[in-house]
Amino acid sequence: MRAFGRLVADKEDTRQVFEIMNALAGRSIEWGYQRLMDTPQGGIQAYQQVELSDRLQDRDWLAGFPEGTVGAAYLAFIDSRNLSAYGLAAESNKVADTEIEAAHPRAWYARRIRDVHDIWHVLTGYQTDALGEACVVAFSLPQTRSTGFGLIAAGAAVQFMRARTGHPCGRAVLQAWRNGRKASWLPGEDYEALMAEPLDAARARLRIPRPTLYERVPPQTRNAYLGGQA
Repeated sequence: MRAFGRLVADKEDTRQVFEIMNALAGRSIEWGYQRLMDTPQGGIQAYQQVELSDRLQDRDWLAGFPEGTVGAAYLAFIDSRNLSAYGLAAESNKVADTEIEAAHPRAWYARRIRDVHDIWHVLTGYQTDALGEACVVAFSLPQTRSTGFGLIAAGAAVQFMRARTGHPCGRAVLQAWRNGRKASWLPGEDYEALMAEPLDAARARLRIPRPTLYERVPPQTRNAYLGGQA
């Protein structure tokens, strides 16, 4: 709860997200890894154990994807925000009692969930403002069954509703959760192959609709929750 309070005060404090996720992971990693193993494609992914942070840090690989693909959209997304896969990994490693870097299949799966976060931003259409982050987290809750995602999403939705912006911020978070329930199970995707797909085709195949309520909120309002930084 202390970590959540710090996150509310500063949405850029990514370390607090990992503190919350580490504390409230429960059996979500075990559940997700078992589900991955129960699918033919997931079994291949688990056997190969590709470290997505290494793949996503390879700018030559990313630059090879043509315009309109998931890979090209991802590269534009991280470049416009000065983000990187290794930067996200470094933030997760600041958590004192994390075992995310352990040499264990379930730790590999946990790293996989961490490393696809910005790809899920691209697929869902949510930006990195406070509302967009809350929506990606809400989308991630039914995909991962991690209670930490639920706490962050619910807390952010409450903050937006308290701010009384006059825009559907809280409902946008709820819509994101519903979209996450209806979408295909993204943790089981072959992300190396997915990056080569046209973005619109990938969204259609994965049953990810446009974030219509989020898009109705003006960009200047998407950081306007109480306690948040504008």
